[in-house]
Amino acid sequence: MNQEKIGQFIAACRKKKKITQKELSEKLGVSDRTIGNWENGRNMPDLSLFKPLCKELDITLNDLMSGEIVEGKEYQEKFEENIVNTIDYSTKKISRYNQVISLIIIIFGLFISISAIMIFPSESSWGSIYSIFGLIIFVIGIARIARSIRWYLRLILVIIIFIISLGILLFTDYINVKLHHEAPMFRTITSTIGNVIYYDTPFYDVYRCNFDTENEYWVIEKNSKKTPNELIDYCK
Repeated sequence: MNQEKIGQFIAACRKKKKITQKELSEKLGVSDRTIGNWENGRNMPDLSLFKPLCKELDITLNDLMSGEIVEGKEYQEKFEENIVNTIDYSTKKISRYNQVISLIIIIFGLFISISAIMIFPSESSWGSIYSIFGLIIFVIGIARIARSIRWYLRLILVIIIFIISLGILLFTDYINVKLHHEAPMFRTITSTIGNVIYYDTPFYDVYRCNFDTENEYWVIEKNSKKTPNELIDYCK
């Protein structure tokens, strides 16, 4: 549908009926600014307003969708064309709405993940739980945006994005441990053995030797699965 042509037609019909934008807006339950946007071709009336708008302007739906008064000979042809255009317009509008919702979900998911890392102390397991939860929401938003592609391609895309995003979280956690000597957020085991606190993560081990003393120091190494006695000896 030609928004600009329809907008000009609405304005012409309104003026012909000697109705102001404000009067028309009050009858339709919208703002006069909305009427102005219609007439300037910036927006189209909502489909639910087509019938009441036509009633107020004393025109047919076919006239409105055509942006002109349709004569009898052209009526059927224009009617069929306008049905196709209306369906296309509705589909695009729904698609835009879904994209906006998907974008909100993506932003919300990222917000939860980032907030969880920044707010919860590294010793708390809630940080990792909420960050993973936010990551899942983020991936759901991506899946919604990619709904136009084949399901198996969408599944592959979602898996790849999830793995990459999870990798970024794990790498960020590792950098935080290495630079700031804080407990890894994404850990599977936390053990205290003698003067050592041991943190086990999926890819590396962290030893907090002589914790809470002047001689405290941190060691990060690949998963080694040391025994309790080896841990104590390791940190002497």
